[in-house]
Amino acid sequence: MKEQRQYKRHTATLPARIEAIMTSGKKKIYDLETKDISIGGAFIYTKKSSSFPEGTRFIIDLTIPSGSIKELTDVKSLMECTGIMARSTSKGIAIQFDRECEIMSLRGS
Repeated sequence: MKEQRQYKRHTATLPARIEAIMTSGKKKIYDLETKDISIGGAFIYTKKSSSFPEGTRFIIDLTIPSGSIKELTDVKSLMECTGIMARSTSKGIAIQFDRECEIMSLRGS
């Protein structure tokens, strides 16, 4: 099967707080971890993948620990993204970002 991803994926286990916005409008917050991430999306580990119906939207906050990216030494950063569930598996969910994530530095942490 031909690779369909537009962006290169990077294996990275990062803390992720996701807010699921169900099609009913109900919201739930989960503290999870990423399996991998790219500019266009992320795979999030969760055993509750069946709880998210197709079309579920997400607000995702990813914490990048200091030192994990060379340019961000001594800085903790937070990536804020929004997206929609692209697919789910027994191990988690793939979220396609609406656009590139915004990275905010949290200095003095």
